[in-house]
Amino acid sequence: MVGAVAGTSGDWSDRYGPWAAIAGASEGLGAAFAEALAARGLNLLLMARRAEVLADVASRIEAQHGVETRCLAIDMGDPELGPALDEASSGLELGLLVYNAAFAPVGSFLDLPEASLSQVVDVNVRGPVLFVRRLAPALRARGRGGVILMSSLSGLQGSPRIASYAASKAFNTTLGEGLWGELRGDGVDVLVSCAGAIRTPGYAGTSTREAPGTLDPEVVVSRTLDALGRGPRVVPGWMNGLAALLTGRLLSRRMAIRLMAANTKDLT
Repeated sequence: MVGAVAGTSGDWSDRYGPWAAIAGASEGLGAAFAEALAARGLNLLLMARRAEVLADVASRIEAQHGVETRCLAIDMGDPELGPALDEASSGLELGLLVYNAAFAPVGSFLDLPEASLSQVVDVNVRGPVLFVRRLAPALRARGRGGVILMSSLSGLQGSPRIASYAASKAFNTTLGEGLWGELRGDGVDVLVSCAGAIRTPGYAGTSTREAPGTLDPEVVVSRTLDALGRGPRVVPGWMNGLAALLTGRLLSRRMAIRLMAANTKDLT
């Protein structure tokens, strides 16, 4: 079954279950993915840095939805990420992979510490590469499943003050689209979700005002999951879709960068 769109929770469990792995699952968008997938009947392998917070999310979801959970407390930039993924997923039949972890330092590129820029590469680039490379072969072997990479509108053009983060998201978008082309014939649906601003604790900590088109995490998750199996890329929210059209097709690169700069100038 190639490029199929799952409908009911039973369809989801058959095609994308019985286990889903979520990187960056302790709060915000990742926790919203965990809630939504548990509601669709999937067991969860949850990954994030903070063990106690992750355990709280797992306990709440088990109590509410009656699914099984397994937790891996790890920084997705950890040098030992690959072996840790192998151990954590041992014995699990994974059907869905969601990479939501990200590191986003704010400020002028030349003023940011080299360690922060390296962490962007480790978490946002190396992390998803290892995550998919280690876990997706099992999906291809069984001939069904899905992979979701969370990207960003900031990666559709250069984005001042978050230049390294935006560049890493451009990598994720291109990686996901390439994987969609490679794996669709094997029955594995790949989707890149290019989200705009999301009302998460991380965004609240860096922004003094909401950007146009800001969405709740649950809305982004719902629209992303609904798009799985329909194509390589989705932009949640009509205003964000319009922004993607403007910056990607209608505006010059110079004007697209200036438009993004107007939205990132107040980030702290």
